[in-house]
This record gives sequence, C-alpha cells and structure tokens, in this order.
Amino acid sequence: MNSESRIPEPNAVSFDGALHWFAEMQCRGLLFHPDDDPADIVVIRSGEPMFRNREIEEVRFVLDELFAALGNDVYEAAYPVMMNACGIRLDA
Repeated sequence: MNSESRIPEPNAVSFDGALHWFAEMQCRGLLFHPDDDPADIVVIRSGEPMFRNREIEEVRFVLDELFAALGNDVYEAAYPVMMNACGIRLDA
C-alpha cells in the first residue's frame, strides 16, 4: 500500500501560493472546486474516492489555511486554473 501523499504543500499562504497550489493540483489530476468537501469527490470513471483519508485531512488543512488568510480571494486564485482545466483560455 502506497502511503505517500499526492497533495502538494503550499509554497506560501498567499494569493500566489494558492494559485500555485491549485495549478499543482491540476497537474496531478486532483483539481476540484474549493467549496467541495474532498471526502465527497469521486473519480467519475471508477466511482472510487479521489482522495485517501490522510489526503482528505491534508486538503482540508490547506484550504482552511488559505480561506483564513485570503477569504473569498481563494476563488480568484483558483479561477484561472479551473478555466484552464476546462479548456477555456482567459485574456491576459
């Protein structure tokens, strides 16, 4: 059993740190909306939970830190990454 976490550590609790964290989550195939509880997210193809129990706690911890520091700006940090994941190109 692989117990290594797939969740990246944020490089800073800041807007840029949040942007980087969401981008890294996308690169790892783990991107989700920050309002969603990571315990409720499943892989569509298999129906299996996306995150292991340890990872759920890690994601919740990171999001709690980001929301405490940034408030609703967490959504602004996640937005360009989400749009990229959907194939929507944003104007510079």
